[in-house]
Amino acid sequence: MRSLSILAVCLAAAALPVTAYAQTTGQTTTQNDAKTMWEKIKGSWTQSKGAVKEQWGKLTDDDLLAIEGRRDQLVGKIQTRYGISHEEAEAQVSGWETKRARDM
Repeated sequence: MRSLSILAVCLAAAALPVTAYAQTTGQTTTQNDAKTMWEKIKGSWTQSKGAVKEQWGKLTDDDLLAIEGRRDQLVGKIQTRYGISHEEAEAQVSGWETKRARDM
């Protein structure tokens, strides 16, 4: 009888990580998708610079060289050049990412 109790506890414990994993995979997948997309953008930065410059014309060639495909740098340069909040720059880049992901 005792071995059945131990077996039941082990089975219940084994099911917990699966449930927790299932609950977090949506967020992790979204984060992985964004990272994957930015790896593609960074890898093809020469081609991506044109799309960035088209979207944010105030960014200079020096800005684009400094950014080198790094999202955080892009957000910071947009914030500086356009005199907007960090949140607004993030929102603009997120919208651009969404459009770019559809085009890829």
